[in-house]
Amino acid sequence: MKEVVGELRAIVDQTTNADRHAIDWGGKPLAERWSKKEILGHLIDSALNNLQRFVRCTYEENFKLVYQQEEWVQAQHYQEANVDELFALWRLLNLQIATVLSNYPPERLQVLCDNSKEAASFHTVEWLAGDYIVHLKHHLDQVYN
Repeated sequence: MKEVVGELRAIVDQTTNADRHAIDWGGKPLAERWSKKEILGHLIDSALNNLQRFVRCTYEENFKLVYQQEEWVQAQHYQEANVDELFALWRLLNLQIATVLSNYPPERLQVLCDNSKEAASFHTVEWLAGDYIVHLKHHLDQVYN
């Protein structure tokens, strides 16, 4: 878990220090696709959900939390939001995730969590933490590349 926490903190530092003023945050490649601002909003939603998963799996078994990503992005009006405020929220949520994971009880890392929308799909907290990093990097690549 130390590697995941270290990588998450590094991603937060790199992203916080990146030049975000040269990016077209509001433009959409297609009407039905997310803008870079909406991608950032999706990463906020992901952080919120995963923070709940990590916290609740410290004391619950088979916790299930699902979210409808398209609906959440629309409901939270990320397209109209201030980018600097979104970054501040994203940064703080990820620092909190790093704090939770850095203090995670080792005996709870193999606890299962169901993150499916339909048929059950159980993963360990350890796997979810690693997958969170993969997901985060994927979407940050979409924003910065």
